[in-house]
Amino acid sequence: MSGTKGKKKAYPLRIHADVLDAIQRWADDELRSANAQIEYLLRDALRRAGRVRRPGEPTPVEIEDEYD
Repeated sequence: MSGTKGKKKAYPLRIHADVLDAIQRWADDELRSANAQIEYLLRDALRRAGRVRRPGEPTPVEIEDEYD
């Protein structure tokens, strides 16, 4: 996704009503919008799966080089 850092894109999402209701309740508890909650959950899942890293985290290559 080079060149898209910091940019947001609109994406229509079809989601089951029960799931959206649960997300909205969770978002309300966290003082977020449902959209922000969905993005938070997706980013967290991507980070946990090793698909993205947090800003400022070293890449795995940097970690390996650091200990060589």
